[in-house]
Amino acid sequence: MTSMLPRGRTLFPGLIDWLESPWPFGERNLVRVEERVGDGNYIVRAELPGFDPNEHIHVSTEGGVLTIDAERESSTKEAAHSEFRYGKFHRAVSLPEGADTTKITAKYTDGILEITIPVQLHEHGKTVDVRVEHD
Repeated sequence: MTSMLPRGRTLFPGLIDWLESPWPFGERNLVRVEERVGDGNYIVRAELPGFDPNEHIHVSTEGGVLTIDAERESSTKEAAHSEFRYGKFHRAVSLPEGADTTKITAKYTDGILEITIPVQLHEHGKTVDVRVEHD
């Protein structure tokens, strides 16, 4: 939700930030993601504009969970008005069955982090030939 009220002129300046925070209320900077499985890969794309991927973005996997952590330090410039979010950003998503985390790759282009993990697709059915033995 975007506020149309000027931040500097509200009766309670922190109230709008509090109302715009994700549930539960409070300081939470969630990374927005989109994910899909296709062509033998699980792909997660995350919005992280303005981050230095070598310094401020960390990707890890453990126990079937992919975790994205990032941090944006506040600028030393004084701004009369800023809607930028600073601090720690986090997102964790469950990996699909068959995800091979030993072959994970990530690239960062135009503020979008794209993580690719190969997925071993399992056959849902199999035909078995029955051998008949004669006595």
